[in-house]
Amino acid sequence: MSKEKGNPGVKVLIAGSILQLFLGVIYVWSVFVMPISNTFKWDLDAVRFTVNIMLCCFVIGILAAGKLQTKVKASYIVLAGGVMMAVGMFATSFLSEAVPSWTIWLTYGIIGGLGVGLAYNTIISSAQKWFPKKRGLATGISVFTFGFSSVIFAPLAKEMIASASIGLTLTLQILAGAFLLATIALFAFIKLPENTGGAAVDFGDKAQYTTGQILKKVDFYLIFFSMMFLTAAFFIINPSLSMLPSLHGFDADFGVTLVMIAGLSNSAGRLAIPLLGEKIGNRGAVLTILLLTAVGTLSLCWLTGPMFVVAIAIIAFCYGGSSGVYPLVTADHFGLKNIGANYGAVMVGFMTSVLVFPYIVGQLRIGEGAAAADNTGKFIMLAGIAAVGAVVTFILIIRAKKMKGTK
Repeated sequence: MSKEKGNPGVKVLIAGSILQLFLGVIYVWSVFVMPISNTFKWDLDAVRFTVNIMLCCFVIGILAAGKLQTKVKASYIVLAGGVMMAVGMFATSFLSEAVPSWTIWLTYGIIGGLGVGLAYNTIISSAQKWFPKKRGLATGISVFTFGFSSVIFAPLAKEMIASASIGLTLTLQILAGAFLLATIALFAFIKLPENTGGAAVDFGDKAQYTTGQILKKVDFYLIFFSMMFLTAAFFIINPSLSMLPSLHGFDADFGVTLVMIAGLSNSAGRLAIPLLGEKIGNRGAVLTILLLTAVGTLSLCWLTGPMFVVAIAIIAFCYGGSSGVYPLVTADHFGLKNIGANYGAVMVGFMTSVLVFPYIVGQLRIGEGAAAADNTGKFIMLAGIAAVGAVVTFILIIRAKKMKGTK
């Protein structure tokens, strides 16, 4: 499967990348927050919390997909995930003021999040296994389209919601229907090499670890905590991007533009960082984006104007890059054979970040009347978290060099 010429994986990569574009629709949640809160008269914080539920279920879906890939054809997992996401969005369109706000946690958060995780992991695993010699490029393309989804669908959904002829309910139904059609049209193209009945995949002489085995290894926990510390900054800052400009020398209306810039940077990082990993090593790429995140976040304490925008773009770029490079680091350490399940275990670090860090820094709220001093405290804390992640990654690099030297 390592020969790229005539590789049937090209069709898998193209179909998977298109599906990833639709899967990323679930990340346009910020566009729906205010319209849903205002329409259904629900508490704004309760509606916002949907993204936490969704991201946690996204990781649970990734874990489940990794286990299922050894028993179920990849195309069936993608079909199940796509249908779940479409059903979650479609069910959300039927909610109303008459039901409690937590129902949206079930429809959009749990059902939708699980569905996206199932399909997302399966598509990335397929990309890596079909292109073992070009894992960085294949993975980068796959996650790039996932991130680019917000650039396309966020402004589209916003315009549709604001349209008198479409509105909130119909927007959700149209997006759900579009994704369901895309899933039905493309799911059959998603196959792991082992699903084709052809020759066994050549994993070389590298050890291929199971998830149970990696849980006993120090390197797994170093990768786990590295991801946990890296993703905190952008995850916490991103929901408040539309409110930050007024505190850093911009008109409040610039918030929408800043969200778009962050989305583009996020997408670019997903493609560029895996390619950087091919040049300097994947662990080196992780260390680079952690250091950039620490410096970029700390600089938000004093930057205003265009340089503030640059700093936000850098943080978003690094966050996006994590989606492309961590699957590669996982495969570097533990092999490709069980990459779906092993990457799912690593992604629990992302879920832990989602659950833990918002509570740690949550008292320092950005926007909504918060003082600039509060923002400064939050940025310093997030920069420190990223710096700890850089130390963890440096230890991982040292360990890898020592292991290589002993062979």
